[in-house]
Amino acid sequence: MKSSAQKLLIIGTVWPEPNSSAAGSRMMQLIQLFLNANWDLVFVSTASQGEWSVNLTSLGIETVSVEVNDASFDTFLENCQPNAVLFDRFMTEEKFGWRVAQICPNAIRILDTEDLHFLRALRTAQFKNKSNSNPDNWQFKDCFREIASIYRCDLSLVISNAEMHLLTHTFGINPSLLFYLPLLYNSVDMVNVAAFAERKDFMFIGNFLHEPNMQTVVALKEKIWPILKNKLPGVQLHIYGAYPSQKALGLHQVKDRFLVHGRVNDVTTVMQSARVLLAPIPFGAGLKGKLLDAMFNGLPSVSSTIGAEGIGNASNWPGFIADDTTHFINDAIQLYTQESSWKQAQENGFECLQTSFQFVNFEPIFQQTIQKLSIELLEHRKQHFMSALLQYHTFQSNKYFSKWIEEKNKQTAQS
Repeated sequence: MKSSAQKLLIIGTVWPEPNSSAAGSRMMQLIQLFLNANWDLVFVSTASQGEWSVNLTSLGIETVSVEVNDASFDTFLENCQPNAVLFDRFMTEEKFGWRVAQICPNAIRILDTEDLHFLRALRTAQFKNKSNSNPDNWQFKDCFREIASIYRCDLSLVISNAEMHLLTHTFGINPSLLFYLPLLYNSVDMVNVAAFAERKDFMFIGNFLHEPNMQTVVALKEKIWPILKNKLPGVQLHIYGAYPSQKALGLHQVKDRFLVHGRVNDVTTVMQSARVLLAPIPFGAGLKGKLLDAMFNGLPSVSSTIGAEGIGNASNWPGFIADDTTHFINDAIQLYTQESSWKQAQENGFECLQTSFQFVNFEPIFQQTIQKLSIELLEHRKQHFMSALLQYHTFQSNKYFSKWIEEKNKQTAQS
């Protein structure tokens, strides 16, 4: 591995799979940002590497498998001595944060929230209970845990501007503890995307391990497609996504033109073949990478308010936003059959990416923020008493709980 003045340790929840989910793409973008700044990278995880995991060593990144609640990680940290540690989601920070604070106290602690899990959990519960009551009831465990994790870290990366607003206005978190960093894209090639007449059919794509995606497919199958397929004879709906369950695969019906394909390795090809993306996403949080990928590939979409959150609104959406089934179907028909409407939607998508999600617009300020934090870390921490308070109390509780588990594991192994 090349030598540099600074080393980043990434503690991943899983090994990144950019072809499986937006989360995998997000991690690879973070990796690229640090590689571009000439950091040495070490990536560790307690998870097993899968068939679709990226070969990080080919990028010059050291990879190590680690164990949770095990003193071997302390030895690893002592040898690694990173200048910064990036926690992949708050659950990882809970497990390893106290060890990092104890052994590498001068390392910058960065949390990638990925999306706000407590927000997704609240919306999931509301969806399952078929209720919108108490939408601002934040008094529950996941919320406490994630907000505390944000406070314990020196900087938390937030993927959605809607979630930035929630954290700063509802929870009063100091903006200096947060950095807005959405999914990022390079320059859009507006010339070489497939034209209206070269495309056909509808599509949806999403990792089936993510419950909102499965519920979206169910909504398409049960509520939308039975009506839409009769309005547009001969048109098909293609469903793509990694890790499809048997339930998902069971929805495949050729006679109904509802086709479940499972994993696709080339998103560009399928998106530039389809004419419209249908994404009636019922709940969730963060940014929906499928909708941004669609814009990048010149593919207009019809989505829900939740799907569009953090990306755009009805006035600039590359297609339509509709939460009502009837409106959703009518909008899908218009977008599919009217070329002028479709072209305007495509242009809206290109403009959205260029103004709000360009890699080159975020990289410089991100590098400056990390560099400034490296120089002024102690002063930064002095300004955040609540962070120090939560770090102290969590350090004690997590430390001794983890050591108890560690001893219990030793006794189990010896018996």
